[in-house]
Amino acid sequence: MGFIDSIVSFFISGGFWMYPILLAGSIGLSIGIERFFKLSKEERSNRKIWEQLHPAMVAGDFDAAREMLANNKTSVSRLLEAGLERQGTVRRRDDIEIAMEEGMMEIIPQLEKRINYIALYANLSTLLGLLGTIIGLIAAFNAVANANPAEKADLLSASISVAMNTTAFGLITAIPLLIIHSFLNSKAGSIVDSLEMISVKTLNIISASARKGSQPQ
Repeated sequence: MGFIDSIVSFFISGGFWMYPILLAGSIGLSIGIERFFKLSKEERSNRKIWEQLHPAMVAGDFDAAREMLANNKTSVSRLLEAGLERQGTVRRRDDIEIAMEEGMMEIIPQLEKRINYIALYANLSTLLGLLGTIIGLIAAFNAVANANPAEKADLLSASISVAMNTTAFGLITAIPLLIIHSFLNSKAGSIVDSLEMISVKTLNIISASARKGSQPQ
């Protein structure tokens, strides 16, 4: 029997509860793949726009920086757009910082969106596996209750082996999902940390530019 045949036999012998576990695992994996590509794209886009913005702001050309942000939809752009809009009308660092903090509060939920569902489906897979095993064991004991005493041991052993398949499949599904959940949480956290760093750097550049502009010529 080949490897594929063994997997198919393992799945079929687990019974009905293998299908809900497969569904939960598939949904969790789909969310994980979507979030991975979304966060990876966001990470690259943020790095690219910051590399363009930073020299312009250091040079004090905030009008050019605002033009760069106008048609950009990255999280860095949304964060700095709020701050640079305020920078054009006020000079107080606190006001600009508050504007960017408000922007950050809108950005973080979007970065973390749906990641927690992966852990939910991992836990659901485990619980469905245990439920399938328990129901399978109940059915196994009921089946051997009226069986021939000479056949009870073999019949019970085979029934328990089949019932345990759902627990095994639940764990096989849940463990990768939990790893994916942890990885994506870390990735989203890394993006948030980079946004906070960019926010501080921008505030420092704006403050330095304001001090330079206020100095007597």
